[in-house]
Amino acid sequence: MTDLRPTCVLLLPRPLEQFILREQAEDLLRGGDVIALDPPRLGYGGALRLPEPAADALSRRQAATFHAKLRADGRDPRVIVFFHALQEPVAAQLRARTGAELWYWRWDRYEEAGDAGEQQRARLSRLHRRASALSSLVVASSGRLAELAREDGRPTVLSPLAADRFPAPDPVPGVVGLSLGHLGRRVDWSLLRAVGERMPELQLLLVGTVHEQEQADDPDFAWCRGHEPFAFLGALPDQAVAQLLRLSDVGVLPFRADPFNDAGLPYRILKAARLGRRTVVPDLAGARTWERAIIAARDADAFVAALRSQAGVREAPDAALRAWALEQTAEHQNAPLRERLRELGLDAG
Repeated sequence: MTDLRPTCVLLLPRPLEQFILREQAEDLLRGGDVIALDPPRLGYGGALRLPEPAADALSRRQAATFHAKLRADGRDPRVIVFFHALQEPVAAQLRARTGAELWYWRWDRYEEAGDAGEQQRARLSRLHRRASALSSLVVASSGRLAELAREDGRPTVLSPLAADRFPAPDPVPGVVGLSLGHLGRRVDWSLLRAVGERMPELQLLLVGTVHEQEQADDPDFAWCRGHEPFAFLGALPDQAVAQLLRLSDVGVLPFRADPFNDAGLPYRILKAARLGRRTVVPDLAGARTWERAIIAARDADAFVAALRSQAGVREAPDAALRAWALEQTAEHQNAPLRERLRELGLDAG
């Protein structure tokens, strides 16, 4: 065929969505003469577990399949970019078939990785040396990797990592809130949604097991799950929760206003108070037991105002609130019971 289109081919070691260099690959793929080939069905890593003759035979078959696909698509490879030494046998076979130059993109020193056995590291080292020697260019992801390539006498360019897809919200949120506990039917998801819509500066950390089945068809729950400033962290041990509270301004108790929730006294209020943080709650009677540790809010607008009033507390926790909370020990709370037991002539400790 004489009408083949000159092409740069990216030999992806993993599907693009899972590739560590996804952003840079996607950027190159904006060019009309750059295409990507997904890894073969058996992947590249499987060859490391085969004897070398069998691995070489597998690489020849994989390269033949790639070459046939490229020709069927009207592509003439001029540059073949590969990203791991395990791809060297296939890349070398393609080079022999097409005459394309090879670019070896080195983003890690994998032959020194601790998770490979001694024999695997030795084999990876051999493949790496072959990959470097065959390539007309080594693309290094770090300054040290570039130095190593230059020490081997290889033409090298430095192309550090990109993180285009990583979110970059305002690095200083206006208010950081923490909600601890049940994340299911007890939560007023419509209230949380209204707060999130009114208060874009709120970073809310939601700690606890999410009971998806309890609100599978709730559009407000779905909105909260998709709202980036609401981080669902799952269940965490108390030690981790305490550290998160240190980074937060305020506790958030987004319960529905119903007879069940109205009567209870949630532990999380006292837990937040032990770190000098108040908790914003709906107007629930039970929560008022600890009046000094809460800010009651009747609706979404009042909730937002209460949260905003706590901005910056993480830098200056309420010492008096903390002192009060630390006094609310089991011994303190059991004092009326102990007194009754003593009146009955019992040793209550």
